[in-house]
Amino acid sequence: MSRIGKKPVIIPAGVTVDLAGETLKVKGPKGELMLTIHPKVMIDKTESEVVVSVKRPDNKSERALWGLFRALISNMVTGVTTGFTKVLEINGVGYKAAVTGDKLVLTLGYSHPIEMPIPKGLEVKMEKNVMTITGNDRQALGQFAAVVRGQRKPEPYKGKGIKYSDEVIRRKAGKVVKAVGGGK
Repeated sequence: MSRIGKKPVIIPAGVTVDLAGETLKVKGPKGELMLTIHPKVMIDKTESEVVVSVKRPDNKSERALWGLFRALISNMVTGVTTGFTKVLEINGVGYKAAVTGDKLVLTLGYSHPIEMPIPKGLEVKMEKNVMTITGNDRQALGQFAAVVRGQRKPEPYKGKGIKYSDEVIRRKAGKVVKAVGGGK
């Protein structure tokens, strides 16, 4: 049995969960999210909780779907109540970012600035070299943060690049020049 899938998802006050066919809609104070349910996954909804189950719990692939959909529904409920946040730090001389309208403009040492459209439902704020991305869809938020980080990953020698705020960059020693002889 799936340890995650067995737990019910508690529906807090102010959140409505509607199941229409294979579409699950979760609506709350921070917005509305939709999810298409896999045919092998069954959803039982009551007033205060959602219980996820599968047709054959002994099948390994269905157990995986069980835990996956329970986690997705839980993330949807959390997203419409409190939302999610990712914090990125930009390190490097001349590296900067700015939000202009619905685009994020990154200057990362290339010969041109990089313009990226901000997906709907996400909000980007800049304070000096710290970028805060907020939204109610955890998957879209994580994907956009990963794409932004991928524009200039942190390098191990000086630590320049874009990194998550809680990420630790393992630093490497640079070239070591011999003390006497100057490299012979």
